[in-house]
Amino acid sequence: MAQRAPHHLFTYAEYVRREQETGAKHEWCAGQLFAMAGGTPEHARLAARMAAALLPLAQAKGCEVFSSDLKVRVLETGLATYPDCTVVCGAPVLDAEDANAVTNPRVVVEVLSPSTESYDRGEKLWHYQQVPSIQAVILVAHDSRRIEVLHRGPDGSWSRVAAEGSGAVAVPALEGSISLEAVYGARSLER
Repeated sequence: MAQRAPHHLFTYAEYVRREQETGAKHEWCAGQLFAMAGGTPEHARLAARMAAALLPLAQAKGCEVFSSDLKVRVLETGLATYPDCTVVCGAPVLDAEDANAVTNPRVVVEVLSPSTESYDRGEKLWHYQQVPSIQAVILVAHDSRRIEVLHRGPDGSWSRVAAEGSGAVAVPALEGSISLEAVYGARSLER
């Protein structure tokens, strides 16, 4: 049986240096780098509309909304990633090894895509749920008018609420709700 050469495992410092040198975004986990692919126009539109919908809720709580250019580091598991939107309440706490990564998001948003939906709903969600400051993970469907909010309760347990079609979905972490109309617009996603 042929032996495979081991893949190079990057330290976090090597990862940070590589991103600074290349300007390319990568997700980092357990020493492995994963290139972040560019999104579709629909993905970019949904992410921008989610940021706009979150902005008044966040501002009312003294929080800020950030685009996908903000890196989130999950100290509890080692993941470093770029959510589609991030809400930080209070002063951003920067990672000790990476001044471009925050460790204290309150809400993270992932716009699902065919290639990432399984990961976003599974392993990546698990990583996010390990962060003590994260109170909500919002999943935005790419193929239907559906937004899911996974919310951490006072006892630490997670619950899920969703809205489909029209109406709004509650975001208890920001004491408000998000209108599906604001995110998806008046037009249908059906092709």
